[in-house]
Amino acid sequence: MGQGLTMWLGVDTGGTFTDFVLFDGHSLRVHKVLSTPQAPEQAILQGIADLGLAMDALQVVHGSTVATNAVLERKGVRTLYITNRGLRDVLTIGRQARRELYNLQPAQELPPVPRALCLEVGARLGADGERVSGLSAADRALIEEQLRQLKPQAVAINLLFSFVDDADEREIASWLPEGLFVSRSSEVLPEYREYERGIATWLNAWVGPLVDGYLRRLQQALAPAPVSVMQSSGGTVSAGQAGRKAVHLLLSGPAGGLMGARFIGLQAGASRLLSFDMGGTSTDVALIEGDIRLTSEGHIGPWPVAVPMVDMHTIGAGGGSIAALDSGGLLQVGPESAGAAPGPACYGQGGVRPTVTDANLVLGRLQADAFLGGTMTLDAGAARQAVAIIATALAIGVEDAAQGIIDIANEHMAQALRVISVQRGVDPRNHVLVSFGGAGGLHVCALAEALGMHRALVPVHAGVLSALGMLAAPRARQLSHTLTGLLDDFDADALQQQLEALAAKGADSLEAEGVAARDITSEFSLDLRYRGQSFTLNLPWQGLGPTREAFHRAHEQRYGHRLTGVVELVNIRCNLHCRPPDIRLPALAVDAEAAAPRTVPLAGYHRSVPVWSRAALGSGQELTGPALVTETVATTYLPAGWTCRVDPVGNLLLERD
Repeated sequence: MGQGLTMWLGVDTGGTFTDFVLFDGHSLRVHKVLSTPQAPEQAILQGIADLGLAMDALQVVHGSTVATNAVLERKGVRTLYITNRGLRDVLTIGRQARRELYNLQPAQELPPVPRALCLEVGARLGADGERVSGLSAADRALIEEQLRQLKPQAVAINLLFSFVDDADEREIASWLPEGLFVSRSSEVLPEYREYERGIATWLNAWVGPLVDGYLRRLQQALAPAPVSVMQSSGGTVSAGQAGRKAVHLLLSGPAGGLMGARFIGLQAGASRLLSFDMGGTSTDVALIEGDIRLTSEGHIGPWPVAVPMVDMHTIGAGGGSIAALDSGGLLQVGPESAGAAPGPACYGQGGVRPTVTDANLVLGRLQADAFLGGTMTLDAGAARQAVAIIATALAIGVEDAAQGIIDIANEHMAQALRVISVQRGVDPRNHVLVSFGGAGGLHVCALAEALGMHRALVPVHAGVLSALGMLAAPRARQLSHTLTGLLDDFDADALQQQLEALAAKGADSLEAEGVAARDITSEFSLDLRYRGQSFTLNLPWQGLGPTREAFHRAHEQRYGHRLTGVVELVNIRCNLHCRPPDIRLPALAVDAEAAAPRTVPLAGYHRSVPVWSRAALGSGQELTGPALVTETVATTYLPAGWTCRVDPVGNLLLERD
């Protein structure tokens, strides 16, 4: 911790709750308050006041949804898009990919930028960096006139081959008035593919003023506490710099969750993980093998986001997913969700359609009087009545219908886990399944069995894992640059110099935040492919020969074969990071005399099963399934054939016989 800073506060702003995790150097405190979506900083100030904290003793690390919500709700600012003559429609045309391949009358989608807001200039570079034509006085006059008429709040500049020479983009930016938010493609994403680069540049400009304004208000409200923000790549950046890099914050919250899962896994002695975050509407899954995997092929809504972000797979399956029969009479679960209002039938808020949560309640895996720590009682009768709709239609018992709903939901989630493991050549049986999110513990054992896995982990503080992950995240930067050519045609020393130049640029950014140069670690990698391919694999830089051979092996693992063709370099990358705060989970008391559990009936078992309160469990305690473990925001279902051991800090380590 820095001089004068005694406490670290992780803050994750969600749609319903804002979560807080406070580390004072010795112990952790957790807290939740209702979010204030119109002004997220108000909930943060409320939580800090509730915790009785002084601003001059805090270091705040924040996961923000401002950029994500603005994009998903299409509430960005009026943005002018400047590109080369003849390319104003590139963002609208995109990759001409259809969502529904055989739908001859697809729904018309709004273009990212209205055509009236797309301007063209005459400057042009060739792929080799040679100038074809330059900017003119007419170009400048056009831009200045359109600025007066259109009155944009932001400008995105995306010129061909700006990653080779960014002089034209810089000159255009110099023509723009002070105070206007300007986003240059050569700064946001200096890589080839003008569509993906253009979308990233436009997104950065489109939501940038909103993010920048919010972070400025937050910094003022929290002064003098330093504020950092979680990036989509799993590292943090100072709030002062983050405002100009809105496109890097689109997966801020989920990235915190993965950092939390990795942190808990390492504490529990497991570095190879499959993470499984099941909420009310969706489920996020990811693969963690030591480090969190990043991708430059992510999406937000309908648009590609080619900046580095955590590699996650999301499906529309959650506790609120609705079960129904399709036109052929087959049972389907999701992706439609009951949401928070009216929610599942058991919430008693007017919902009448059966959901996964209702099915778990019918089977007894959710306890009506133990939901949200007993502050909300579930309506078991309403849940049973909703599931009976399916049971009657299929002419089966209500419990059988409920089990069918659970089985189908589990298969959807198991398939998502296979996508990020088996389909990438990774055997999930060598990994531990880490479950978090409000509904995850009810399904974790079934999903592990479906993938042939024998171990699972339900973390301590799973309900605030994203906020905890923000404390465990390092300050970091990810930089890239397109550099194309056959790998063997490059000189190793010259390539190393290019990588070192990227590292120097990232180090300057980190040092501007007060990070000492000696504390910065840099890791280099290359995006490689066989000549003629469209997609790349990212490999650590180990020298020309070793990196080439590593690519062949990685290609064989990922796609099942290797080729004899030459290997082509596409992009160079540099990942810089420094050590995160030394956060340690407090030890749990050893309690050999834990309170006896109550017992309840559970569908599928002839005898009642024990229900344990997680708060009453002590370090080293072992449980045998079937059993339920309840806590304030979640329930863990331990089927027969599974055992559970409480580790020294309170994680539940699950193992299949």
